Amino acid sequence: MKLISTLIILILLQNSSIAQSILIDPGHGGEDCGAKGKLWKGKTLKVICEKDIALSIAKIIHKRLSKNFSTYLTRSLDRTVTLEERAELADKIKADIFISIHINASTSKHSHGLETFYLDNHDNAAVRKVEQVENKNLKGEQVIINKILADLVIDRTAPSSRKMAKLVHTELSKKVSKKYKITDRGVKPAIFYVMALSKRPSILLEVGFISNTKELKKMITKKFQTDYANAVALGVEKYFSKQTAPPLL
Repeated sequence: MKLISTLIILILLQNSSIAQSILIDPGHGGEDCGAKGKLWKGKTLKVICEKDIALSIAKIIHKRLSKNFSTYLTRSLDRTVTLEERAELADKIKADIFISIHINASTSKHSHGLETFYLDNHDNAAVRKVEQVENKNLKGEQVIINKILADLVIDRTAPSSRKMAKLVHTELSKKVSKKYKITDRGVKPAIFYVMALSKRPSILLEVGFISNTKELKKMITKKFQTDYANAVALGVEKYFSKQTAPPLL
């Protein structure tokens, strides 16, 4: 009887260690290009969309994390996905965490650096500019509803989101910022409705500035994307390893 009880406990522990569900969200898609960057290839000026870099990085993160977790993408192709559809998928798969991948942009070609956001209140003017860009497709009543939802979700998710953001960003700082000489802009609180609608611990990653030619050239390389994705995955693995196991009933 004691042996059977021990086996049941081991099975439950094993199941709890692989039960985590992760939703990775490549920003934009389909008709929504996101921010745009430009690079000269010979005499041809090529326009590069944020949505394509985000999807490429998201796929690598997905492949890495799928080895140990139930991992999903909000889109695996170049298609339009609304904020509501992203949130519905998070509910459908019962995601434990939500990770949104974006590429920053600025009116100044000199703006540079990577940063990590988590859902929480703040009073930072610079962050508000980023929020305005990522929340720009919402208007009127929808904005009011999402603001109310964000306030409700923040109390429940902010501590876990902050913890995950710090762990992921630490790996990005060590393995990407230093290696590729990209400025570390730090971990910041922000209100992005895609995170609020997901209703679970979440982070939004701004990989770099697509409006900065030097950073854009780095971000489109497979080597950079792989190193960035692996750093994110390692941070997520550390986050789950530090989570308290659910009580056995």
